[in-house]
Amino acid sequence: MSLSTPHPTHGQLRIDLIRLTVDQLEHRISTRFPGSGLSQLGNELIQVAAGIEHRINYLRRPIWWLRALIVLAMLGVIAITFWSGRQFLQIATGESTNMAELLQGVDAAINELIFLSVALFFLVSMENRLKRRHALRLLHRLRSIAHVVDMHQLTKDPDFALHPQPTSASPTRTLEGFQLARYLDYCSEMLALISKLAALHTQYVQDPVVLSAVKDIEALTTGLSSKIWQKIMILDISTTAAQAMTNLPSSK
Repeated sequence: MSLSTPHPTHGQLRIDLIRLTVDQLEHRISTRFPGSGLSQLGNELIQVAAGIEHRINYLRRPIWWLRALIVLAMLGVIAITFWSGRQFLQIATGESTNMAELLQGVDAAINELIFLSVALFFLVSMENRLKRRHALRLLHRLRSIAHVVDMHQLTKDPDFALHPQPTSASPTRTLEGFQLARYLDYCSEMLALISKLAALHTQYVQDPVVLSAVKDIEALTTGLSSKIWQKIMILDISTTAAQAMTNLPSSK
């Protein structure tokens, strides 16, 4: 396989290099198979990679307005806690002369403290949930493209390319042995790039749901690529055997 995988920098994948590889793959496909469905799929993967680059910038940056709300909620919790503690101290030392009003105020403060604590917990988890939603949306699209790649290679039968015996129900097959090998190789490269685009999300979103989705895509692309390489190996073995039979000396 001739996939020029982008080299990680400082132990991380780089979206700009992956996008460059996607562009190169689409150009190679459109040059060898112009107007093909696989070429159109390559164009779609370019658009998805561009969208992922935009989303990666979103995922790596803090959501400042949300963090400002978290700080305000924390300050509110601290202020109410400090005030409540001061009121209890006044009750304990006997400094307060109106016990009923103080107890009523402390009760209201405790209710506010509970409300702010719940709001704080919600806000702290909200940033992760927002980023999870964006990540899962793109991962779902990558998973769909991987299945479409599988549909493109589904009817590419290596044995038929060497020994065509079509029936009335057979799909249209026009690729010869070498072309079929290149087509299957391009499918495998595209699946590898889909896996790399998915893996990018784990560098910026440490969420178990996102990690599970990325692992599912990696397992999917690995399994589909294995099927493709089985076809490539069968095609290579069959081609080698056919060439060997052709080169046999004729019997006298």
